[in-house]
Amino acid sequence: MYNRCGESMKLWLSKTSDVPVRDQLATQIAMAILSGDYQAGQRLPSTRELALRLHIHQNTVSAVYRDLARRGWVEFRKGSGIYARAHSPAEPDQEHALDFLIRSFFESARQKGYSLARVQSSMKRWLEMQPPDHFLVVDREPELRRILAAEIEEATGVTVKTASPDECAGPSMLTGAALLVLDNNRAESVMTSLPPGTQLIMLRSRSLPVSLQGKGPVPPDALVIVVSVWPDFLEWSRRVLVAAGVEPDALSLRDGRKRGWHKGIALNALVIADTLTAREIPAGRDVRVFRIIADSSIDELRRFIDSLPVPPSSVDRVTV
Repeated sequence: MYNRCGESMKLWLSKTSDVPVRDQLATQIAMAILSGDYQAGQRLPSTRELALRLHIHQNTVSAVYRDLARRGWVEFRKGSGIYARAHSPAEPDQEHALDFLIRSFFESARQKGYSLARVQSSMKRWLEMQPPDHFLVVDREPELRRILAAEIEEATGVTVKTASPDECAGPSMLTGAALLVLDNNRAESVMTSLPPGTQLIMLRSRSLPVSLQGKGPVPPDALVIVVSVWPDFLEWSRRVLVAAGVEPDALSLRDGRKRGWHKGIALNALVIADTLTAREIPAGRDVRVFRIIADSSIDELRRFIDSLPVPPSSVDRVTV
C-alpha cells in the first residue's frame, strides 16, 4: 500500500516494503531539499500535519525530523516550525539519494506496465553503452597489477583499479571499466576467466635497456641495487644487467615487500626500481626508474581517453 502526501511536498510511503518507513521518509525529504522542491528557509509541514497526511504515527515523523536536523538538512525554530536548510550532503546521504532514485525508477517502470525482465534488459544495454570511467588492470600477480596501475595513473591522471581474473568473472567488476592486460602471453591466461566477448586493451612492455636509455651507462665499479615489489622484476633486471657487463657481485636485489629493504642504501649506489617502489627511496640517491609499459602503449591510452564522448571527470582523477 502506498500513501501519497499532498502536492506541497511529493512524498510516498510503502508500508509493505522491507525498507523502514522512517528511512523512506527521511530520504525523500532530503531529496526534496536537495532538488530544490523545498528552498533553504522554506517551512516544512508540521509533525502533526505530515503524520495525518501519511497516516503514520507522529513519533515517526518527529524522529525523522530530528535525524534530518542532526544531519543538517532541516532546522527547528522555536515557536515557528521546521525549516529547510541550505545543505551539501555528506557521502552517506548521497548514497541514500541514489537508492531513492533507483527505487523511484523501478516503481515508475512497474506502474507503466514494464516487466522486470524488460527493465533489466534495457538497463544492461544502457550500461554497456556508457563510456568507461576508469581503467581496470587485470593480472594474476597482485604486485605487477599495482606497478602497472601506478605507471598508468602517473602518465594519464585517470583512476586505475586492479583485479585478478577470478574477480572479473562476474559483471559487477567490469561495469564502467576499460580492461588492460600486459602482453599477449599474459592475456591468454586472463581470458579464460573472463566472460565471453570481454574486450581487452593490450599493453606492450619494454626492455630494461630501453628504459635506461639516455641515462648514461652503468658505472663498472658501481654498487647496483635493484628493488621492486614484483619478484619477476628482480630476476629480470639481474639477467639483463649481468648480460650488460655488470658484475654479479656488484648487484644487490631487494624485495620491496619486506620491511627494512631501504636500509644501507649507500649514496654512491645506483638504484634501479619500479615506478611504485621508487617513491619510497630516500632522497638524494641515484635512482633509475624502470617503467614496464612501453611509451607507445601509454600514448594509446591517452588517445583512448581523448576519444571518449565524456572523458573521466576531475572527480575520477588522482594525484600521484
